[in-house]
Amino acid sequence: MGEVDPAPYETDRLRGWEVACPRRPSPLDGVAVAGFRDRAAAGLDLRVIPQPVVTVVVELGDDALAVDHPGGNRSLRSLAAGLTPGAARIRARRVECVEVQMSPVSAYSLLGVSLRELDGGVFGLAELWGRQEPRLREQLTGMGEWEDRFALVADFLARRHASAPSMDPEVVASWEHIVARRGLVRVGDLAASCGWSRKRLWSRFTAQVGLTPKRAAMLVRFDRAVRGLSAGRGPAEVAAVCGYVDQSHLHRDVLAFAGCTPGALALA
Repeated sequence: MGEVDPAPYETDRLRGWEVACPRRPSPLDGVAVAGFRDRAAAGLDLRVIPQPVVTVVVELGDDALAVDHPGGNRSLRSLAAGLTPGAARIRARRVECVEVQMSPVSAYSLLGVSLRELDGGVFGLAELWGRQEPRLREQLTGMGEWEDRFALVADFLARRHASAPSMDPEVVASWEHIVARRGLVRVGDLAASCGWSRKRLWSRFTAQVGLTPKRAAMLVRFDRAVRGLSAGRGPAEVAAVCGYVDQSHLHRDVLAFAGCTPGALALA
């Protein structure tokens, strides 16, 4: 998670959002937790952008989260969004929630389902965790302090992790190499580095990460491009820095992952 701000939370005075982070990093690798509270009751209207993480949100307020998706609209008190959640938007009148971001390696153990099942959608967390979901949400809602909530989430995830399966070490190493290289890798080189055939890596990686190695590399590169565009850099500069052949190549990837142009994505 990197360095942790010593302040327990900070409020964006312009938008009225309180953002809380744990004083200590998560004891689980590849897991980051945060809390959000809409102090100004400004409401939420968020386009869900694909990321190289699985995002879990547990809403603690009175209002459910409205998820608009081409597959249908849903009202959820907690949700899980896969690596490529499709063209989805999340709306709410007022938000108070705990968010957990998991790397695919961690999500493979913690969610209890194949990540392939999360591809292309946003799902109710109760569909994955069953009765544990309402119990966790009730306990979190009854706590007033963020640190208490973070400790409960950490304990809950640690218990799930203790009895969960783990990814193949070769798949883990391949994913970590893709991230370290910022998506600029060849599948043949990944297979050679872990001693597998290209076909075996393709099959095992896809089954456990939920994406093919090639698409996973594209997603990691896209995520870096999103950060550049959001920081105000021009598409041509972002394309060059992130390893795209040209600006048109960036445009095609942004359209494929986010369903919009780089210019529109920068404003999202």
